[in-house]
Amino acid sequence: MQYLIRFTQLHETFRLAEIQALATLANVDLKIISYRDESPFCLVELPSDDAARAVVERSILAHNIYEHWGTAKTLDELHACIKKDTVHLWPLYATPSFKLSIDSYRGSRSQKQKVALINSFSYLPFDGPILLSSPDNEFTLFEEWEFEPLPEKKPPSPLEVHFGRLIARSARDLINTFDLKKRDYISTTSMDSELALVTANIALAGPGKLFYDPFVGTGSFPVACAQFGALVWGSDIDGRSMRGAGGKKSLVGNFRQYGLEKLLGGVFISDLTNTPVRKVRILDGILCDPPYGVREGLKVLGCRDPEKEVRSVERGKLRYRDPAFIPPKKPYSFIAMLDDILDFATDMLVDNGRLSFWMPTANDEDQEIAVPTHPCLEVVVVCIQVFNKWSRRLITYRRLPDSEVDKSALALRKKQEDQANGRSADDLNPFRRHYFRGFKTDQELSDSAAPDTSQLQI
Repeated sequence: MQYLIRFTQLHETFRLAEIQALATLANVDLKIISYRDESPFCLVELPSDDAARAVVERSILAHNIYEHWGTAKTLDELHACIKKDTVHLWPLYATPSFKLSIDSYRGSRSQKQKVALINSFSYLPFDGPILLSSPDNEFTLFEEWEFEPLPEKKPPSPLEVHFGRLIARSARDLINTFDLKKRDYISTTSMDSELALVTANIALAGPGKLFYDPFVGTGSFPVACAQFGALVWGSDIDGRSMRGAGGKKSLVGNFRQYGLEKLLGGVFISDLTNTPVRKVRILDGILCDPPYGVREGLKVLGCRDPEKEVRSVERGKLRYRDPAFIPPKKPYSFIAMLDDILDFATDMLVDNGRLSFWMPTANDEDQEIAVPTHPCLEVVVVCIQVFNKWSRRLITYRRLPDSEVDKSALALRKKQEDQANGRSADDLNPFRRHYFRGFKTDQELSDSAAPDTSQLQI
């Protein structure tokens, strides 16, 4: 059966990824018939209405899903299509209450025009009462207009029209429920509610699953996963970000605010390279937004030169249980961090478990940081959020069963040495270096540094 998904026109590269992930989670066979990033309408094939509900009811980037009755270039063609293909459905909706509405994307209609459009469907033998609130069946005429900022140049008719019966609404109202403006405890790096929920969906968070965030901060991702029923854990190198001021102003306070504290397994202080987590493949998902190292260089626990900092090491051995103790840290390579995330996921994820993490990159191809790879992980999807001169990607991997892993590629990776050289934050982090250079190329930097000889006087 064919269904029409009405998406929101935001985060376009995330929309299909989320719907396909939800189909995987619901164990539903989903086929994409037509889709464009420029349009909020997506035509799909699903086995039943129940399958359509299972896919969309948890979606954040979809509005609704409809039983597809027809698509055409003009209204007359749409009427002909409906009369040809859906006559067998008409008796099902002859007596229940109903409502017919208009949804004009990039366009608008006067009330008089809307009434005329609705009356054009008078051939449908619906004799039930018309209810504007909570009808038994809701039908919608969708119009997709060409983008034209000047009203006087607006074309006389839409590019395409669709008609369908509402099957299910999405969970988009959760964006408002988990809005950071209403959350008791946030920081400057807290992920906004919409993208946190979308990330949890793409990572397949669900009841009975174990999820972990190694850069937990104030808990945006674990909260989103817990909302969908997952049991969550988290850790962070800086315990202050988790503790906050205590009470409501803490990570645990955020879980209490939403009544999700029973799904919080626990949080602890750790970095990814010095984790106390035992290497056992028990996690269903790992999702995180690692530090980009822009405001300050990336660091991990440890001393830059243990032989020269013996006192720091000895002091740490004596005071590491002290709540006020702040352990020493050393610079950390951005590329090494990405590799460590993949290695950790390889050691911890169950077969087909998912790793989803955010990674910044420059928009210039010459400065772009490649998507990291691992023989044990398959890239499922890469979604991109574009800013001005840089972007951030949400990269999602699937843990391959050992039987599908390329053993020679895995052996080669284990033999490779860390190629990160340098001691400063810029040396160890190419994204930070490009960021503070304004993402300019070497030639642009050279040209801007050259003196302007045109103003020199002889």
